[in-house]
Amino acid sequence: MRILVAPQEFKGSLSAREAAEAIARGLRRGLAGAEIELLPLADGGPGTVETLVAATDGRFFETAAHDALGRPVRARWGALGEESHASPTALIESAAAAGLTLLRPDERDPRRATTLGVGELLLAALDADYRRVIVGVGGSATNDGGAGLAQALGARLLDAQGEELPPGGAALARLARIDIEALDQRLRETDVIVAADVSNPLCGAQGASLLYGPQKGASEPVAQELDAALAQYAEIVRRDLGVAVADMPGAGAAGGLGAGLIAFCNAHIKPGFDVVAEVVGLAERVRRADAVITGEGRLDRQSAFGKTTVGVARAAREAGRPVVALVGSIEGGTDGEAARPFDAVFALTPDLAPPDGAIARAADLLSTAAERWVTEW
Repeated sequence: MRILVAPQEFKGSLSAREAAEAIARGLRRGLAGAEIELLPLADGGPGTVETLVAATDGRFFETAAHDALGRPVRARWGALGEESHASPTALIESAAAAGLTLLRPDERDPRRATTLGVGELLLAALDADYRRVIVGVGGSATNDGGAGLAQALGARLLDAQGEELPPGGAALARLARIDIEALDQRLRETDVIVAADVSNPLCGAQGASLLYGPQKGASEPVAQELDAALAQYAEIVRRDLGVAVADMPGAGAAGGLGAGLIAFCNAHIKPGFDVVAEVVGLAERVRRADAVITGEGRLDRQSAFGKTTVGVARAAREAGRPVVALVGSIEGGTDGEAARPFDAVFALTPDLAPPDGAIARAADLLSTAAERWVTEW
């Protein structure tokens, strides 16, 4: 029997690779002799670079950059294996430089957080002669519309006095003019693909600031302030660059980084899971399997909107293969709406509030759940 193990990260406890390995341990205990293929997956958020490098026998690089608060960091990026795509392709995660996990909770401040470091990673890829770049934009601490990225690439964002704006989304309220005379010319010949884990617009009730700002430390008044600042930014981008980003699907990804990549890099936004699935050849790997196991930390109604687990289930259905989800917790129980895409769901904890110690024991719990699936399936 051939089993494809294709989970995403269990946020806060296990990386996608660690989750896949834990599942495999349980399968081997319960099903000796099974052929198990591990395929850790991601959707454009943290772990995307690692997933794509591992799946294509690619390589990693490390570059000096700045985090969301402007502090020096060593940020990792990667490249696809040479045989995986006709064009050499660099891989960047916004979370590697501007990630929320790089900040302490008390440091989160989307009014001044910057995507400068993401631009620095893109420059490193250009310097290494890559002219095709996949940018995973999930997990950022920023809400600056990609302004910091643009400044790193040579654009000037100016106030009414002609002074360069300081870092952060709040300063965009004073944006009066954008000067792209010094924008890196190599971008004109570079194909930039944004792997986004959300499809939200830049502004409004479903936009970057109001919907996701609170996760990054914004109070309600600050979120309103940032939404207004991004609206001003979108208007100046439309006027000076001729690009309408305010309502574009995906422009609100990563605090508007999607909008900045579109405006300054002529980027194309695609669902992060679809980008990853295409690169790793998920459909073919599913067809070679007799059964598919996926998983994530929390399975709920939001999982239907571009999440890895539901994407894997869809691929399995199309190939006529059974698919099982092993999850940390599930909304509505294993017979609820969130479980419908799967043939079976095994939850490590019975509800959405895991008991004390469950996160620390996630690997063992996941391994046990995999073994249980073997005995009950």
